[in-house]
Amino acid sequence: MRRLTRHGRYRLAVAAASALAVVGAALVVPSLAQAASTLGAAATQSGRYFGTAIAGGRLGDSAYSTIAAREFNMVTAENEMKPDATEPQQNVFNFTAGDQIYNWANSRGIKVRGHTLAWHSQQPGWMQNMSGSTLRNAMINHINGVMGHYRGKLAAWDVVNEAFNEDGSRRQSNLQATGNDWIEVAFRTARAADPSVKLCYNDYNIENWSYGKTQGVYRMIQDFRSRGVPIDCVGLQTHFTGGSSLPGNFQTTLSSFAALGVDVALTEVDVTNASTTQYAGLTQACVNVPRCIGITVWGVRDSDSWRSNESPLLFDGGGNKKAAYTSVLNVLNGAGPAPTGTPTPTPTTPPPGGANRIVGSQSGRCIDVPNSSRTNGTRVQLYDCHGQTNQQWTWTANRQLTVYAGSMCLDAAGSGNSAAVQIYSCNGQANQQWNVNSNGTITGVQSGRCLDVWGTANGQQVQIYDCNGQANQQFRLVPVG
Repeated sequence: MRRLTRHGRYRLAVAAASALAVVGAALVVPSLAQAASTLGAAATQSGRYFGTAIAGGRLGDSAYSTIAAREFNMVTAENEMKPDATEPQQNVFNFTAGDQIYNWANSRGIKVRGHTLAWHSQQPGWMQNMSGSTLRNAMINHINGVMGHYRGKLAAWDVVNEAFNEDGSRRQSNLQATGNDWIEVAFRTARAADPSVKLCYNDYNIENWSYGKTQGVYRMIQDFRSRGVPIDCVGLQTHFTGGSSLPGNFQTTLSSFAALGVDVALTEVDVTNASTTQYAGLTQACVNVPRCIGITVWGVRDSDSWRSNESPLLFDGGGNKKAAYTSVLNVLNGAGPAPTGTPTPTPTTPPPGGANRIVGSQSGRCIDVPNSSRTNGTRVQLYDCHGQTNQQWTWTANRQLTVYAGSMCLDAAGSGNSAAVQIYSCNGQANQQWNVNSNGTITGVQSGRCLDVWGTANGQQVQIYDCNGQANQQFRLVPVG
């Protein structure tokens, strides 16, 4: 079985002692009259999806296809859209198997994720024998050919899959041997091929925030975002096996990736013996992070799983719902409506010297300066970041506000009513300092200008204006903890 070959590996053991903390002391579940009765419908209530991997050869099994159509509102082709399936001979594309899954899903109003375009595994034989510029050009041609066929049809593509080692270094694959920029080239090619689809990086063993591989992927995404390389999402496969389990810092991982300005998704979920605690915990972590857009389990029933001997899915071999199914459904129903932007997370470890968060007096939104240069005069962007840990600000003795771990301060560079105010990394210039007023609002020391967040969506860029102290534009310094 090709999936078993792909995932035939032991995973990092991580402590799960804190997993219950992710779930929370209690789950608030709507009344039966309000609660959704299927996974996809329950996820939709909070603007998310709940999906599954589909194998085209099983769609003729009525029990299989009935559960899939009823429960899920996103599907991923298990093998049918991978390089060996879509381009079995060079420049000879075959979309029959992939189209079978797409057409089945599309006819039922179910969205489709593409998986995967560039990967060291499941390459066709002709590609395995290539190297250098020949392989690089073949990768580019493959991306263009496959994405051209599905242009405008899919919700997302796993553009690059599993390109990192456990220590956070790059995997030494034949693609890596074409040059360290191969991943960037793949994403730029994909964006040109289909400007409308979400472009994702996908990997396993990146659930634990303190793990080397997680940090390696994070640094790559951070670099891509700072340089304008087109990447929209990060997929965490979330295979929890006998050698690994739900880490206590899983939500921190999701939040930290999201704070870079990308969506996060759990893309290939399965858990040894379908642990109810772990399934509820990973689902709760996702719904707690506004940019966690959805969860996909890797298979419908235990008998369909590449790990069938571990009973890792939400339905048993007979198609019956397991206890883990109910735990996931309850969490999804308890998530309520789509997030409105109120920040709730707090850091697990406070920064040295204490810290504060700047939030709007009425909006509750915080200020996020991602990937900012420390060069004086470098413009940075502001986002609605829902109080992510690395977006907190320290109030210094000289009344400057500096971002935790970044040491950037705020610069009101505009002048005159309605003039745009820009934010800069200003290296502590005196005229960039801000006062905390007696009423708790923050204004510039010299300008007296206040901050105005324009826009509400999480991750949406916001603009700063000279607003002449309007009450609903003022921001307050809120202590952390």
